[in-house]
Amino acid sequence: MRVAIVINTSWNIWNFRASLVRALQAAGHEVLAIAPPDDYSARLETELGCRFVPILMENKGTNPVKDAALTFRFYQIYRREKPDVVLHYTIKPNIYGSIAARLAGVPSINNVSGLGTVFIIKNFVSRVARGLYRFAFRFPHKVFFQNGDDRQLFLDHGLVRPEITDLLPGSGVDVNKFRPAAEFTRQTPFVFLMVARVLYEKGVVEYFEAAKAVRAAVPGTRIQLLGGLDEAGGVGVPRATFEDWLRRGDIEYLGRSDDVAAHLHRADCVVLPSYREGTPKTLLEAAAVGKPLITTDVPGCRETVVDGRNGYLCQVRSGADLAAKMLQVLALPEADLQRMGCASRHLAETRFDEQLVLDKYLTAIAEVQVA
Repeated sequence: MRVAIVINTSWNIWNFRASLVRALQAAGHEVLAIAPPDDYSARLETELGCRFVPILMENKGTNPVKDAALTFRFYQIYRREKPDVVLHYTIKPNIYGSIAARLAGVPSINNVSGLGTVFIIKNFVSRVARGLYRFAFRFPHKVFFQNGDDRQLFLDHGLVRPEITDLLPGSGVDVNKFRPAAEFTRQTPFVFLMVARVLYEKGVVEYFEAAKAVRAAVPGTRIQLLGGLDEAGGVGVPRATFEDWLRRGDIEYLGRSDDVAAHLHRADCVVLPSYREGTPKTLLEAAAVGKPLITTDVPGCRETVVDGRNGYLCQVRSGADLAAKMLQVLALPEADLQRMGCASRHLAETRFDEQLVLDKYLTAIAEVQVA
C-alpha cells in the first residue's frame, strides 16, 4: 500500500514519526511524507527513504479563505499521488486533510496528539475549531487519541463517534535507543532540564519563576532549557522578552539539538510544567533513560508520573509549586533519586514502548486494506 503521513512540519515527521515510517516500510508499504518544506525535508528522503511531497500550510490562525485553499491543496495532492490511506497529525491536517481525503475517496486515520490553545483558551476561535472537528471527524476510518481525557472531551462535545476512537500511549518511545546510563551518577551541582519549544503553554514562565526560587534556596543549581523559539501565532515567547529573561541568569538556554538523549543523560531530573499535552514525547524519552520527572497534574502529562514513585506532579500555572517540587527532588538522597529513575524506566518499558503504537497503526492500516 501507499501510505501518506501528513503533518504540519517536516521536522515533526523526522523527530516523532521516523520509527513509524520504518515500521511501515518493513511491512512492505511505500511511504509519502506530506508537509511544508523545512530543514528536515531532504533528510526524510535521503535518510528515511520516503518520498517528500511539499505543501504550503500555515500552522497558526483560522482564515476561512486560506483554510478552503488548504483543503483544495490537500485534495489536489491526494488525487495526484493516489495514496491508499492517509495518516493525519496536528490540527490542520486532521481537519482539512480529512475533508480533502473524503472528497478524494481516500480513507484516513487521524491522531489527536494534543489539543493546543483552541481548547485551552475558550473563545470564538475555539468554538469554530470544535465545529470544524465535528464536521471533519465524520469521515476518518479511525481517530487515535494520546490520553483518555482528550478522547472524553471530544466524546462529551459530540465531535467524534466513540466506535472509531482508540487510545495510544502517546507517540511511544524507543526503549532500545533511549536507555539508562550504565552507571548512575548524581551531577554536582544538580541539573534540572526542560525540553520544549519556548511557548507560554509549555509553562516556560513558570519554569523561569521556579528557577529563580530554586537557585535562591540552593545557589549553584543548574537549570537548563532545551528547545527552539517559536514566535508564530502569538503563543510563543517573543525573542526580545525571552532574551531579557535569560539575562537574569537563572536558566541556561541550550538552544535546539538533534541529540536530545545526550542532554537527558547529563540531567538529574527532567521538568515539563505544560498546561496540557497529548502525551509529551520528551517526558517519555526522559523516563526511558531513567530520569525522575516533574510535570503538571493535567491531561497528557499526569499519565507519565506516578506521584512520589518516579517523580512529582505539580499544580498547573504555579511557579511556586513547581519550585517546591524541584526542591523536593533536589533534597532526595542519592539512593531515592536512583530508585525514582528506575521506576521511570519501568513505566517506559511497560506502558510507553513505541512498539505498542506501531502495532496499533499497522492493525488499523490492515483494516483499511481489507475494507
